[in-house]
Amino acid sequence: MEISTFLNIAGGVALFLYGIKLMSSALQSIAGDKMRKLIGTLTKTPLRGIFVGILVTVLIQSSTGTTVMTVSFVNTGLLNLNQAIGIIMGANIGTTVTAQIIAFKIEAFALPLVALGMILSILAKNKKQLSYIASGIIGLGLLFLGMQTMSSKEVVNIISRHSDLIMTLSRNPLTGVLTGMILTILIQSSAATIGLVMAIAANSNGLIGLDAAIPIILGDNIGTTLTAIVVAMGATRPAKQAAAAHVLFNLIGTGIFLLAFPLYREIVVWSSPEIGRQIANAHTIFNILNTVIFFPFVSLLAKLISTLIPLRPEDKPEDVMYLDPNLISISSASAVEAVKDELMHMGRITQGMFDLLRTTFFEYDASKLEERRKKFDGMEESVNKITQAISEYSSEIWQRGVSDEISTVLGCYVNASLDLERIGDRAENLIERCDVMDNYLSADAIEEFRDMFETTKLALDTSLESMENENPVQAWLVIRDIEKKVDDQERTYRKAHIDRLNRGECDPEKGVNFITLLSNLERISDHSNNIAGYTLDILRLSGKS
Repeated sequence: MEISTFLNIAGGVALFLYGIKLMSSALQSIAGDKMRKLIGTLTKTPLRGIFVGILVTVLIQSSTGTTVMTVSFVNTGLLNLNQAIGIIMGANIGTTVTAQIIAFKIEAFALPLVALGMILSILAKNKKQLSYIASGIIGLGLLFLGMQTMSSKEVVNIISRHSDLIMTLSRNPLTGVLTGMILTILIQSSAATIGLVMAIAANSNGLIGLDAAIPIILGDNIGTTLTAIVVAMGATRPAKQAAAAHVLFNLIGTGIFLLAFPLYREIVVWSSPEIGRQIANAHTIFNILNTVIFFPFVSLLAKLISTLIPLRPEDKPEDVMYLDPNLISISSASAVEAVKDELMHMGRITQGMFDLLRTTFFEYDASKLEERRKKFDGMEESVNKITQAISEYSSEIWQRGVSDEISTVLGCYVNASLDLERIGDRAENLIERCDVMDNYLSADAIEEFRDMFETTKLALDTSLESMENENPVQAWLVIRDIEKKVDDQERTYRKAHIDRLNRGECDPEKGVNFITLLSNLERISDHSNNIAGYTLDILRLSGKS
C-alpha cells in the first residue's frame, strides 16, 4: 500500500514538474526575442540585478535555472560578483510566484484547464502565439493535477500513521530544515517541494501545521543551491564565488529566521487564515525580507566571499569562452545570448587580426615578420575553432526547439560567424602578401592601400558595433555609405595602379599583388556588409529596422 502511495506521490511530482516545464516553455516563447534581450542585460547595479533576477525567474519558472545562468555569466566574465548577488536575490523572490499561484485552491479546474488548452491548441493551427498560450494553459492544468495527486487520501493516511515523525519536525526546526533541504535536492525543484508540503498540509486536518512546514520551506531554500554548486565545480573561481554567494545568502538567512522564528511565525499567521496560503506566504516573506536585510551589505558579502575564495591567476583562457552547455537545458534564450557573446568575442579577435595587419604592413620590418605571422596564425585558428563551436552549439539549441523569433536571431548569429570566418581567411590572404611593402610599391600605392585599408576596417568595426548594440543607424551606415566607398576605392585604386605599372613606378612582378590586396579588402567589406544586414534582420523582428 505504501509503495503504491509513494508511486502516486512520485507521479504527482512528475506531473507538477512537467506542468512547470510547459508553462516555462510557453512563457519564453510568448516573450520571444524580448526574453533574449532581457537575459542579455548586464546589470550595472545589484538593484537592477534584483529586478532582472525576478523577471527571468518568472519567465523560466526556476530560480535554480536563473542562478545557473548567473554562475555561467560570471564564469565567462559577463557579470561581476556584486551584479551576480543582485540577480541571485531577485531569483529567490521570483521563485515565490509559483507558490503563490498554486496557493489558489483550484485543483478542481485542473482537467478543465487541460481540456481548454487542448481545444486552443487544435484551433491554433498556424497561429503561433495562440499555440504558446494553449501550452501554458495545459501546463497550468497539469501543475494543479499534480497537486491533486500529491494530496490524495492515501498520502494523508500514510502521514497520519507517521504522526510521530511530524511531531519531531514540529518540535525540532533543524530537523525540518534538513528534511526540506534533502527533499529539494532529490526532487531538484524548490517549487515542487513547496507544492508537496502545501498539498499535504491543506488536506491533513491540521496534522502538518506551520511549526513543521516553515522549517521545511527554509531548508528548501538551502537545497535549491546545490545545482549551482555542481555547475561551479568545474568553472572559474569567480563562478565558484557566485555559487558561494547563493549558498551563504540562503544559509545565513535561514539562520536569522530560525532565531526569529516566533516573530516570523506570527507574521505568517497574520498574513492569511488558510494553511496553504500561509505556507506560500512564508516562502515569499522569507525571500523578500532576506533580500531587504542583505541588500545594504552586498559589497560586504562580496568581500567576505572574495576572502573565502580568493582569485588567483587563471590559466590561459580557452578559445571558446561563452558557450556553456548548461544554458541550453535551462533556457534557449540564454543559450542564444551566449552565441551572441561568443560572436562578439570572435569579432574582437578578428579586429585584433586587422590591428596586427596594420602594424605588419605600415610598420614593415622583415626581421619581425615571422613572429607576427605566427601570432596571426594563432588568431586565425581561434576564429576557425569558434566558428565550428558556434555551429555545433546552435545545432543543439535548434534540436531542443525554439520559437520562430529566437530561431531567426540564432540563424543571423550563425551566418555572421561564417562571414567573420571568411574575413579571417581574406585577412590571411593579405598577410601572405605583406612583403609587397618591402620597396616594391610607390608612395602613392602605399597611401592608397592605407586609405582603403582604414575604410575596410571601419566597415568591420561599425558592422560589429551594429550587431552588438542592435543599432540600425550603424547598420545602415555600413550598407549605404561605407560599403559603397570601399567599392569606389577599389575601382579607382585598381585603375591608378595599372597606370603606375605601365609607367614602371611599381615593381612589375611583386607590384601586381597590390591588385590582389585591394580585391581582398573589397571582399572583407562585402562580408562586413552582410553582418550589418543580419543586424537589420534581427531588428525587423521588433519593428526597429
